[in-house]
Amino acid sequence: MAEFTQLAELLKDDEVVTHSYVRDVPLSGGKTLALVTLDNGRDHTRPNTMGPTTLLELQRTLQSLKDRASHGEIHAVAVTGKPYILAAGADLSHVDAIPSTEVAKQLGQQGHATLGLLGDLGVPSFVFINGLALGGGVEIALNADYRTIDSSVPALALPEVFLGIIPGWGGAWLLPNLIGIENALKVIVENPLKNNRMLKAKDALELGIADVMFEPANFLEDSIKWVDRVVSGTTKVKRPNQPGKIERAVKWDAAIGIARKMLQSRIGTVPKSPYAALDLLAAAKNTDKATGFAAEDEVLAGLITGDQFRASIYAFNLVQKRAKRPAGAPDKALARPVTKVGVIGAGLMASQFALLFVRRLQVPVVITDLDQARVDKGLDYIRGEIDTLRDKGRISPDESNRLKALVSGTTDKSEFADCDWVIEAVFEELGVKQDVFADVEQYVSETAVLATNTSSLSVDAIGAKLKHPERLVGFHFFNPVAVMPLIEVVKAPKTDDETLSTAMVTAAALKKTAVITKNTPGFVVNRILAKLLGEAMHAVDTGTPFDTVVEAVKPLGLPMDPFELLELVGLTVGAHVLDTHHAAFPDRFFESENLRKLAEHGKILDRDGKGKVKGYDKTALSIVAGGTTPMSADELRIRIEDGLADEIHRMLEDGVVAAAEDIDLCMIMGAGWPFQMGGVTPYLDRVGASERVFGGTFHTPPIRGVA
Repeated sequence: MAEFTQLAELLKDDEVVTHSYVRDVPLSGGKTLALVTLDNGRDHTRPNTMGPTTLLELQRTLQSLKDRASHGEIHAVAVTGKPYILAAGADLSHVDAIPSTEVAKQLGQQGHATLGLLGDLGVPSFVFINGLALGGGVEIALNADYRTIDSSVPALALPEVFLGIIPGWGGAWLLPNLIGIENALKVIVENPLKNNRMLKAKDALELGIADVMFEPANFLEDSIKWVDRVVSGTTKVKRPNQPGKIERAVKWDAAIGIARKMLQSRIGTVPKSPYAALDLLAAAKNTDKATGFAAEDEVLAGLITGDQFRASIYAFNLVQKRAKRPAGAPDKALARPVTKVGVIGAGLMASQFALLFVRRLQVPVVITDLDQARVDKGLDYIRGEIDTLRDKGRISPDESNRLKALVSGTTDKSEFADCDWVIEAVFEELGVKQDVFADVEQYVSETAVLATNTSSLSVDAIGAKLKHPERLVGFHFFNPVAVMPLIEVVKAPKTDDETLSTAMVTAAALKKTAVITKNTPGFVVNRILAKLLGEAMHAVDTGTPFDTVVEAVKPLGLPMDPFELLELVGLTVGAHVLDTHHAAFPDRFFESENLRKLAEHGKILDRDGKGKVKGYDKTALSIVAGGTTPMSADELRIRIEDGLADEIHRMLEDGVVAAAEDIDLCMIMGAGWPFQMGGVTPYLDRVGASERVFGGTFHTPPIRGVA
């Protein structure tokens, strides 16, 4: 335990210690249950976490209970948490202080030494999952012999792969041997990569993570009664999902192989943690617990001290902390209340806006368009989506009826008179947007906020015909509106603080992450993507094969290659974005005549009937043929990296956003930039592009692992 004490001393700064409180509970037949309650003394907004000091205290507690059990003083041990919380896992707030792989290894070993005692007490061990359980919190439960769960538990997950590590306190070995390999793959690999999907209590029960579920009103009492029955032998616990010989012989390796191919097609091979988790899960088929735990120690230590985990923690802190305190946001008290929303347009994007506003704000929403037929089509879409939410159990029938009653449509803009917020979703053409706002302004109150969803036009120019341009703000969503979490809130030169504050408060009410940007071409996301895609198409135009371009960008770890991305946003839209940026910055951004031709043709990639990419379309290949100065993958990669570093440095010098952190937040939330890369700027620092371009780094010190 001495080396663990040393680790605790190293990481002790600001650790909120979760204490282990023990009380004896009488069972039938004169037996005794020792009940351990984990509690950090804070309310539910600060969950229990498991730092080194916490683990040492819990280890001493469990060791003393093991001693008591050996003397016949207690006959069972149970662990539970404070109200609503079991534990939110390891305390990762100071892992950047770990100086070496050897010290990092102690963190895994300490977790195993502590939690492993739950399986070595000499009496049955139980965990009562009474609330939130994440990461190490779930592993507390897995190390015990039995588990109960409160039916109201909102979230249970092993999210480590999402953060660039693996379940390292037993989860990678214990879970597949408890619930089977396919279920374990879902929890450890698949769910984290689906935006960190969580399990509800019912899911945990069905998977076999929990043995029994009780209602919250009497959860503790019912759990204790169940312990009594298990200890006395009157209740026998059955685990139908526990793997048998056939699964180990036939299904296990096949499931791992399928998962590996899925990962390669979905995320490429740059992320390390998903593949490390796969290797551990594969090995869990035939190894014993001690071997499995030792393997977790080695893998966890390597990942904790690596670039990707450090970058992931940086990205996680952006999403969890910086996103909640947006840079440059005016006082929330300045925000005007939004009691009715107007949407100009009734097409797909406008209808998505209307659905989001009515769901999140629960206020009347009115849509308008050029004729009643378009309005009716938009209303049908919105009501159909509400019905779908009801049918899937996402909302109740009563809420469905209420939401549909709040949505209306009209061709008469006088019905916008009492709207506090009006947003347009019309054709991306300056004159059209100018005329739309000039027209609607005569109907709305002087305090109504006008919001434009433009992705590339000047917000200032859009408001040129307004009598009150100070109430116009950019409010740029990303498609699909319901899924993508980012809104770029564009502050034009004339936008006043009341309008900006209303936009930020409204974005938060919509449960979106808002970043304030300067009124500049492409704002943040589209400007950076225009640089990337422009360089990719320029390489193709000058003779570089599509495959070489794809190879060049692989180290960035992007969720899709440039040509898949172009097809996703639309080739016509892509060409328009490149043209817009070339017009604004002709010395740094390329236009592409070939991309315009590809847009007319309609595709770059050849797909099968299910949409899976088979290769490149023959006509697309003929369109781009003829370039005479091809680049190698390495030459192009360096060119792209340096181009991105230069453009981002210019954006920061020009005050497009407040800091490099805001660039990364935008790219993570708006473009799916990889979490394990930390966004774009840590990557550019690590590969030396920042130093090559402007003789410095975006972050001091750079965000990287231990050498």
